[in-house]
Amino acid sequence: MPRYQSTPNFEHGLPESLGVLLVNLGTPEAPTASAVRRYLRQFLWDPRVVEIPRPVWWLILNAFILPFRPATSAKAYGEIWTEDGSPLLLHSQDIADSVATQLAGRISGVVNVELGMSYGQPSIDSALENLFQQGAQRIVCLPLYPQYSGTTTGSVFDDVTRALGKRRWVPGFRFINQYHDAPGYIAAQVQNIREYWDQHGRSEKLLFSFHGLPRQMLEDGDPYHCQCLKTARLIAESLELEEGSWQVTFQSRLGRAEWLKPYTSDVVTELGNAGLGRIDVVCPGFAADCLETLEEIAMQNAGFFKDAGGDSLNYIPALNARDDHVAFLTRLIEKHIGGWPESSPDWSASDVAREREKSRERALAAGASA
Repeated sequence: MPRYQSTPNFEHGLPESLGVLLVNLGTPEAPTASAVRRYLRQFLWDPRVVEIPRPVWWLILNAFILPFRPATSAKAYGEIWTEDGSPLLLHSQDIADSVATQLAGRISGVVNVELGMSYGQPSIDSALENLFQQGAQRIVCLPLYPQYSGTTTGSVFDDVTRALGKRRWVPGFRFINQYHDAPGYIAAQVQNIREYWDQHGRSEKLLFSFHGLPRQMLEDGDPYHCQCLKTARLIAESLELEEGSWQVTFQSRLGRAEWLKPYTSDVVTELGNAGLGRIDVVCPGFAADCLETLEEIAMQNAGFFKDAGGDSLNYIPALNARDDHVAFLTRLIEKHIGGWPESSPDWSASDVAREREKSRERALAAGASA
């Protein structure tokens, strides 16, 4: 068996293209305990996600987590599952399809867009294979994580470069590792919040809830916490929010170790106890709505708030495939493919086809097989 993967049915003069790989976290294939168990096994075994020594973590994972957590998580997934499947997958695919449409209208060359998931399907490997099947010679990867963390963006880099490292012919490669303070991203978040307030009214307090991390990762140099704070500050400044009318919190804590604080669940409970009737929560770290936004925030934390005496916790949806979000992502990709042939305004399909045929004829004349 060859050590490296070759391009199937390779021929000299095959059409070339530019590939765009969008990556999100992933989702179980179904809201069932067995599907969630497969998903969690892959997710929680990633050393970027949990840095505990492998033998110790293997015992904890297989003895104390996988036998019990999948059933609970499956019930939560069932609360948000749609007739068409996982919200995260549906929204992420909508983003990918919309980005592909916009790129096709803005770039002269042939560009193909694929969606891959770090865990579950469609996998990063399968998305890359699709790009190679479409002739990708150059690939740009955009993880849909505005704020960099080794647990998310770093993990994507590991998986993509590992897959590319198996190829005999490695493509040109560029990687977008964060966009937490990009003006277009901030503007889309601000407009999303304003539109929600125009339709539903504005609450007394706005929480910016981000996915949490073990505090040790911050102390070890992960920039995620600082980037979350900057994102929230830039949005708050653009909205001209007064001091005290907004706050940053962190959700989705797993295990007993200290995570980034304050915890979202603690804050919503405190606000309810303090007599606030209504609060709004937005989650700028999630490009697409998912379990953590639709169930954990809009249902679970809404319940905590009501139990503490509050009237309503209002979740402001993620950007998903909003036009301004897709337009920003498209421009971000354009910026990072600058200098590649497909991005040139002088790119011509007919010129490329003629040069490809000449290249093929030269290769055949030199003894290459047809």
